This record gives sequence, structure tokens and C-alpha cells, in this order.
Amino acid sequence: MQKISKLILKIFGWKAIVTVSEPSKSIICVAPHTSNWDFPLGKLGYWALGRSASFLIKKSWFFFPMNLFFNAMNGVPIDRSKRSSTTQQMVEEFAKREHFHLAITPEGTRSLSPTWKMGFYYMALQAHVPIQLAYIDYKKKEIGITEVFHPTGNETADLEQIQNFYKDKNAKFPEKFNLSHSVVS
Repeated sequence: MQKISKLILKIFGWKAIVTVSEPSKSIICVAPHTSNWDFPLGKLGYWALGRSASFLIKKSWFFFPMNLFFNAMNGVPIDRSKRSSTTQQMVEEFAKREHFHLAITPEGTRSLSPTWKMGFYYMALQAHVPIQLAYIDYKKKEIGITEVFHPTGNETADLEQIQNFYKDKNAKFPEKFNLSHSVVS
């Protein structure tokens, strides 16, 4: 899959860049997220790096034959009927696995969001795993991971540092990308 992904990216003028080692477990913060193209480009980029990442999807999508597709893509079903939060479900998932990487878009939507959702941060903090800062830069045609962040528990300062990483990253639709430094749970 790695060679095919590299070839596809090359054909379309994209490159995958990684300058940090992959931890055994991590949250992968993916931003900016303003286009439907972000998911396939992100998957191709991660595969081109020879890595595998999971993503969250509602459990209701795991029906035959869709479950075959989502399992092959490393989808992780989230049961919203459970009393435990998504954060708690993922903390438990991290505890079960020796290697686990979960990609999350903190904006939570492709539309302009006034604040970032902090679930990615709380998952990393509570599971005691680092956050890989991944980006998709449409202007440079780069998909990359060039920093690993370790949350300190100081939510405001940590979010500011994380968002500063994304200041020079170019969204497909820049008007939909917000780095306001405000937080929401």
C-alpha cells in the first residue's frame, strides 16, 4: 500500500513529509479540515509514510457490507448509546492495545467552526499518549507530521501551542479554518 500511495500522491503533485519518529500510541491531530478531500489525502499520506491510523465512526455504520470497508480502513466504531463518553471509550481502547494511532480533526466539521473541539486533547491527556501534529497543506501540496506534542494539562497554553503549529498551514478553503485559541469541551 505504501508504494501505491506514494505513486498516487506523486502523480497529483503531492508529497508526504515526516520528520519525527512515530510513538507506539498517539492521537493524530489533523488540521486544517475544510474539504471532503482531506480524508482520502490524509489516508494516502499516512499510507505513503508506511503508517497505519484509525479514525472514529458511528457504530451504526458498521453493518454489512459497510463494516468490511470501515474495518479495512481502520475505522473504530463509537457506541453513542453507551453511558461512557467517546473520550472514555478511546482511553479504554488505548489501554487495550500495544500500538494504536487515532486520527482526529479537532475542528469537528469541514465548515467554519468558532472553536476547536477538545476531545482529541482529553483523549491524549487521559490515555497518557502524545499528540502527533499532522497537516494537509493544499498550497504546498504537502501532507506531513513534523511535531509530536506532549499535553501538560494546561489546556489553554497547550491549545495555543498546538494551534501555533498550524498558523502557516494552508487549508483548501482558508475561510473555513479558524485558529481562535478558544476551547470547547
